[in-house]
Amino acid sequence: MQIDVGTNRRNDAWLIAITLVVVVLFLVVVKPFTNVDAQQSRIENLVYTTTTPYEPGVDAEWTPLANPVNLGMDNRPHQFRFTLSDLQADSEGMLLEVAYPLIDHLTVRYEEPQTGVTVLELDGGDALPFDEWVIQHPSLLFPVPNGYDALTVYLEVRTSGVLRLPVRLWHKTEFIEHTSMLSHLLGCFYGILLAIGATNFFLFLTTRSAPFLLYTCYVVSLSLTLAALNGQAFAYLWPHWEWFEQRAVAIFANAAIMFAILFSRLLMNVKDYSGWMDRALKIMGALFGLNIFISLILPYTYLIKVFLVMLAVVVTFIFVVGISLTRQGNIIARYYSFAWGILLVSGFSASLDNLGLFSAPVLSNYLLMLGALVETLLLTFIVAISYRIQREQADFSQQSLFEQQKVSAQAQEDLVAIQQQYADELEYKVQERTLELEIALRELSEANQELERLNSIDSLTGIRNRRQFDKRLIAEGRRSRREQTVLSLAMIDIDHFKAINDRHGHAAGDACICHVANLLQSALRRSSDDVCRYGGEEFGIILPNTDSEGARQVIETMRILVAEKPVYVEGEAIPITVSAGVASAIIEREAQELELLKYADDLLYQAKENGRNQVVAESYIGEQS
Repeated sequence: MQIDVGTNRRNDAWLIAITLVVVVLFLVVVKPFTNVDAQQSRIENLVYTTTTPYEPGVDAEWTPLANPVNLGMDNRPHQFRFTLSDLQADSEGMLLEVAYPLIDHLTVRYEEPQTGVTVLELDGGDALPFDEWVIQHPSLLFPVPNGYDALTVYLEVRTSGVLRLPVRLWHKTEFIEHTSMLSHLLGCFYGILLAIGATNFFLFLTTRSAPFLLYTCYVVSLSLTLAALNGQAFAYLWPHWEWFEQRAVAIFANAAIMFAILFSRLLMNVKDYSGWMDRALKIMGALFGLNIFISLILPYTYLIKVFLVMLAVVVTFIFVVGISLTRQGNIIARYYSFAWGILLVSGFSASLDNLGLFSAPVLSNYLLMLGALVETLLLTFIVAISYRIQREQADFSQQSLFEQQKVSAQAQEDLVAIQQQYADELEYKVQERTLELEIALRELSEANQELERLNSIDSLTGIRNRRQFDKRLIAEGRRSRREQTVLSLAMIDIDHFKAINDRHGHAAGDACICHVANLLQSALRRSSDDVCRYGGEEFGIILPNTDSEGARQVIETMRILVAEKPVYVEGEAIPITVSAGVASAIIEREAQELELLKYADDLLYQAKENGRNQVVAESYIGEQS
């Protein structure tokens, strides 16, 4: 999108002015709420240990640390101890605040310093329903027992996220004044975000422009993320969904980044400038979308680490995309990079502060709010600029349309002629390629048929092999079961084959196997009957629709034929006999044909035990299903 230099300068001035005004106003308004040194200074002798739970008489290794506490990503149980003194002077009552509502489990125990007696023990944390909190406030609040000059406080903490513990001691009046002003500030902040979201949604309804809808979803997701971080969402939106509260930050943060990525693609029109960048943004958006569903399953400890890594990568990548497109002349990318850079700085600073790697001058939540507010307002301004540019380009296109129509009419005639020429050439090429394809497919089909035939032939004897026998056995078993016809199977073995091999050699043994195979094949009279080499000197014969007596006669004919025709090897006649087992049955159930085959094999061994050179045939009566 190209606009003139004067307009560029005016837009730059507006962007900078909006940024400066919002930052200054925000810092001026927020500064009083960040000045809580007086409340934090009342927390004395703050130490912690990972030896939990606390047991009286057990010495733990306590480590001093400063308030506010920030131990980063540490999901081990921790125990903190500090002292509250000069409490008798506070007749109006005191409140202990832990200003980080995302702690899962927090137990506060007050002890009398001299005796070590527990005065009061209270539980809190977002693992409890909100209405079970001692004081139902977005921040974790606990009353301080009255009537004591000093108290020792123990905090037992277990959390799956960042271990932050900003501990403050308030007079009730101070806290009411503080939260009253803070509520007005947060109300204005969320009101601005929701107003921007509603405005863009109405613009989407009237223009049907996808960027307006994606920007609306982004603003709503960002608002819910910040509300979950600050505790307002748990307090006012889902107070009884503690399970959801522990995952809300991950869910809405992933949703906000997903919509931001999709919005960035369309706003900067990345597809027209770089195909690989556009695909990368799509993939990143899909990953964050997947992360939304993963957030419902995986523990928050792993989710937040994965999210922070992915966030650093995608925010940096979008910033690089914006700079790259700016260098290519995309003015909207230039404005967008400026707005995204502000969110990048604030988000990066807040992440480092949460991880305990950087101490920000204001709370990390306020940093996120500032970055989100500035970026949201700037993006709204940029969307308006983008929409205005599109309208100007549409007006310009409409004005030049009449002149273009004259040129396009002639061009259309030329195009029709060229298209006709190309169509004729294309049709000829398609017919030529189709013919080549048909020839190739026919040759491939013939090759496949030949390969299938070769795979079913025994390489030594030229008859069917064991693979074909197994396939045919299953098919004939199903046919027998379906048509209720008798299926007969025969197993035939050459007698004393080892002796033939030992006496005449393996070449003679192979000749015997081929001789017997040819004789058995020649004895078959029906095309449905099949003889296969089962393995070694053993053959399997399938006789469909043949009863026991008929099968016995066929196999007996084969036995006699083999006995009458010796094999000649190098002029020497080698007499051969075979033994056979024949089993017949109507297949009644699944896999019964395998039982029939085993029974035929058993009858074969019975024929060998009876003296060989004979046929044993029986009907098979197996176990009924």
